[in-house]
Amino acid sequence: MIKILAHFLSNGAPKPWTVALASMMILLTTGLPAQNQSASQNKVDVVPVSPVAVKAGKSIPMVFTFHIKPGFHINSNKPSAEELIPTQLGFSPPQDLIIAKVEYPAGELKSFPFDPTQKLSVYSGDLTIKAVMIAQNNAVPGNYTVHGEFKYQACDNNACYPPKKLPVDFNVQVQKGTTHSTARVRPNKQSPHIH
Repeated sequence: MIKILAHFLSNGAPKPWTVALASMMILLTTGLPAQNQSASQNKVDVVPVSPVAVKAGKSIPMVFTFHIKPGFHINSNKPSAEELIPTQLGFSPPQDLIIAKVEYPAGELKSFPFDPTQKLSVYSGDLTIKAVMIAQNNAVPGNYTVHGEFKYQACDNNACYPPKKLPVDFNVQVQKGTTHSTARVRPNKQSPHIH
């Protein structure tokens, strides 16, 4: 890149377009490390949730996966000390849907260099949280978006970082539920009501 710029600028007096091109190239190359640095500041990544389908009046299991970057951990949903911030996954579903039975795995008890005498309940590596999605009986068939939020505080072996919130959004298709037959049943000869 530098050789190309030097070539354009060394061939006599620079033309205005070569100065503009050189300026753009410098801006682009100096901006890339900053973008990569900000991306590396995320300590946890959300695995996108595939769209799901559920019939009205039925439920389906849901699985939410999060990748905690190497060298970091987050407090479990039930941290071992009251002052620690628990990991939480919450949702704001549309009125026709319910997210229930959110199940967090047990944390792993670990001690860290900042206090080797205390064991903390933490998650590291991949974290899977389970839940159940219920489409209410009167749910209107159609497409919905469920908005959620994953709250956590990441730490490394030396320090903890400010709490963060990650969006967890996914699409749901509610399908028409099965209807029960309301046909009249005729009494047969075995019926106690026939005399």
